[in-house]
Amino acid sequence: MDSAATPGFDPAPARLTVGIVSAGRVGSALGAALERAGHVVFGVAAISGASIRRAATRLPDSEILPAEQVAARSELLLLAVPDAELSGLVAGLATAGVVRPGTIVVHTSGANGIGVLAPLTELGALPLAVHPAMTFTGHDEDLARLGNACFGITAADEVGYAIAQSLVIEMGGEPVRVPEEHRALYHAALAHGSNHLVTVILDAVDALRAALAGPGLLGQQAVDEQPNGLAERLLAPLASAALDNALRRGQSALTGPVARGDTGAVAAHLAALAAADPPIADGYRALSLRTAQRARSAPALLDLLEGRR
Repeated sequence: MDSAATPGFDPAPARLTVGIVSAGRVGSALGAALERAGHVVFGVAAISGASIRRAATRLPDSEILPAEQVAARSELLLLAVPDAELSGLVAGLATAGVVRPGTIVVHTSGANGIGVLAPLTELGALPLAVHPAMTFTGHDEDLARLGNACFGITAADEVGYAIAQSLVIEMGGEPVRVPEEHRALYHAALAHGSNHLVTVILDAVDALRAALAGPGLLGQQAVDEQPNGLAERLLAPLASAALDNALRRGQSALTGPVARGDTGAVAAHLAALAAADPPIADGYRALSLRTAQRARSAPALLDLLEGRR
């Protein structure tokens, strides 16, 4: 710890012996990125057939081992299990007493900070929360996307932050400091902006399919339920531009009938959507109300969306 004050101290971790618990999409991608940076992933805990195949493809030099053996031999232990499984895994490893003092224990959960690692911290482990803010497909593009991804990092002290920062930079990402007490808010924001975006897009696609049903133009692709069809191509440029404008221009990106306070158009939208698919109409109403609040729309529109007229 005192070495941080030494002139010339390099907080970047030396080449580490890395063990990974769960060769899922996230664990295998980060393991491959760590190996690319020069660390050695010696072992992976993988149970399902898909995880075993993923480990064999992305980490072919790693052994498939029980979680306790992986933990016992690791200098850097990466816990890449789903959020709901993390606390149970940590408790089990702590009870088994297999994590050595000084081990860097990293989890990839967005919802949790380092508090969830307390049972291992009490045994002398160095706890880090390192969450890649991106989705993983399990395919080759995952590693390429790490170069554009931010990682939300939380640590117990400045030495821990320095280590987490170095690991993220080595994997090609951008580290972002997230205070322990704000991890839930951080995770909620990411879920709201990504998971709900998917729901909005899929609802819009369903509504477009209903609107475009029937005979098309000569030579035009028929509208069906398969992804990447006519409805998706119609929506894609508009949705992509809206997302880009929102990220680049903020509030000024708001356009459309709600932002303009066009109560008649919004009422017509609600009626059409309710006839086609009532749950989509409910989602449209809720999001339109939030849009109207942001745009400070006319009282008449707010009354419509809040059900007062």
